[in-house]
Amino acid sequence: MKPRIHPVSRPVVFRDRAADVAFLTRSTAYSGARVTWEDGNTYPIIDVETSSASHPFYTGGRQVLETAGRVEQFRRRYGTDEASRS
Repeated sequence: MKPRIHPVSRPVVFRDRAADVAFLTRSTAYSGARVTWEDGNTYPIIDVETSSASHPFYTGGRQVLETAGRVEQFRRRYGTDEASRS
């Protein structure tokens, strides 16, 4: 790699407000706010609205809702209910 052309990467804490989860990783992002991490060191903190801890793609929440909605839509369309199965 060429020297002095890449941004500086440093440890940063990302905090997901939706899931109330924080994780320490390396990033080139800057923040003036700081937080004391579990290891006792102080790191910059960046608040995010969505991360893998709260996004429906990673949690599977959206798929469950869609599946339930499809079953109900099928039952409404074709008129099947629990009583007709007996």
